[in-house]
Amino acid sequence: MTWHTETLVGFDLETTGVNVETARIVTAAVIDYKPGDSPDTLSDRSRLWLANPGIRIPAEATAVHGITTEHARANGRPAAQVADEIADVLAAALSTGIPVVAMNGRFDFTILDRELRRYQLPTLQQRLGGETTPGPVIDPYILDKQADKYRRGSRKLEALAAHYGVTLTDAHTADADALAAVQVAVAIGEKYPELQVHPLRLHGWQIRWAAQQAASLQEYLRTKDQHATVDPEWPLVPLTGERKIRALLAELAERWEQMAKGAPDLGGELLIDEPTPVQLRQHERAATYRKAAADALTVLRTGRIPHDLMTDAELEQHGTQATD
Repeated sequence: MTWHTETLVGFDLETTGVNVETARIVTAAVIDYKPGDSPDTLSDRSRLWLANPGIRIPAEATAVHGITTEHARANGRPAAQVADEIADVLAAALSTGIPVVAMNGRFDFTILDRELRRYQLPTLQQRLGGETTPGPVIDPYILDKQADKYRRGSRKLEALAAHYGVTLTDAHTADADALAAVQVAVAIGEKYPELQVHPLRLHGWQIRWAAQQAASLQEYLRTKDQHATVDPEWPLVPLTGERKIRALLAELAERWEQMAKGAPDLGGELLIDEPTPVQLRQHERAATYRKAAADALTVLRTGRIPHDLMTDAELEQHGTQATD
């Protein structure tokens, strides 16, 4: 008997964005799964949350999961309460050795970690009595990439579900994705006997495989962008002093980009022939916000300050002469 024939817990979040340092929880699901469960039984053991994330939900995120800012504000519970309850449920499972299954787990676990820290709540590690990464975690994304390295095509959850014969309805809803992640993981475990080991042992293997996969992806991405980086940590990206600074820069860039939206478009084909003084000021302010956001993102991407923000000494150090 190995993990794929035992009780598992499925975990999924839908969020305001894809940056783990700044995204907020919108919906969440934790599902207790046992082999042979019927849909009715599963629904009885499914815990679902809708949070008011405390910030506007970008249209791009709403297009994915369908939750608008207005709906979350009207019907969602305080984000701190939601994060606290999710962490309690996961800690209860992990403390008894029940594996938590999460597709691309570093995303969900890291966002939960940052939400707990944001509201000064105990982290998942602290609830488990230590500072080690939470486990055992089973990630079908990591398992599939390791077991079938050279298969072409997408490895997103919808693609994996189709490949392993799992029915996924209502993709990008937390409960459907959590259930599909568990079923895909079980299908992978059934197909590859070499993965049929104790879940703690599999957890350790996945830490190593995730780092190897991240290094390979980073090497590929750097053929297009020499500064591209991919986090090797799994299932939780640790928060360090450097990451706190990076998170602040990312949050500022995101805020500035949002503040730039909605300004009149006076460029390009001059959509406004005779802008008013107010429209001109709005346009100039938006341009300033966009430039600030771009500068912050450049620092995050390259680790260097853009030339027009450098002092003369810094410019000389990098071999570029300052100009008036």
